[in-house]
Amino acid sequence: MLDDFMMRAALAGIGVALAAAPLGCFVVWRRMAYFGDATAHAAILGIALSLAMEISIFAGALSVSLLMAWTVTQLSARGYAIDTLLGVLAHSTLAVGLVVVSFLSGIRIDLMAYLFGDILAVSHADLAIIWGGAALVIALISWRWSPLLITTLNEELAHASGLNPNREKLILTLSLGITVAVAIKVVGVLLIAAMLIIPTAAARNLARTPEAMAVMGAVIGIISAVAGLKAAYVFDTPAGPSIVCVASTFFAIFTTIGSVWRKPS
Repeated sequence: MLDDFMMRAALAGIGVALAAAPLGCFVVWRRMAYFGDATAHAAILGIALSLAMEISIFAGALSVSLLMAWTVTQLSARGYAIDTLLGVLAHSTLAVGLVVVSFLSGIRIDLMAYLFGDILAVSHADLAIIWGGAALVIALISWRWSPLLITTLNEELAHASGLNPNREKLILTLSLGITVAVAIKVVGVLLIAAMLIIPTAAARNLARTPEAMAVMGAVIGIISAVAGLKAAYVFDTPAGPSIVCVASTFFAIFTTIGSVWRKPS
């Protein structure tokens, strides 16, 4: 079954959707959309360093993404303005990554594959990494679901409950770093934030509970991945952007339905 490249691509998309859904809920609730973008941009530096040192692309992207997540968490806890901090780090790491790439000689680099994903080229090893990372993210978020919800709702309430908001924020940002690293192959650096935000934002219009929002977001993400791949195959369009276009269509439909549903009679 895994000898079929379309099957591997579909499984990769499903794995990313499952990881992105519960994490995307907290990204939406905490208004951390820019954080996802910043971490994804930082991954370009990890890719460049991986190519320069001839190590695994995943290892390099994961290391820089986690370092970015940890740095932002630590500095924001010391009073730095989060939007300014993310802007500085995102653009600095992206620029350094592109400069490093320009110095690499004898290595043919397809930047488009890293920027917009290359899901149709997913290998058996890539599939193992994606599903392993997705399982780790799901396990982390499931383990800390209640503390993360309380901290998101009210940090003073979290303190009163004996929780450490900074620790919960660190767990969330590290999970985000892992998701960025495993999603690069599927949707690319520029579209990772879309897979985190759009399916869960669509689910938010109809979900009644946080858990329902996470489950609905996962379902929307999975359908978007499979339908986007099918559309890319039929219309000969880029797979990563096609997946995001399907997710955006779901968002438009669910937002319209939600508006009508909530409209007073």
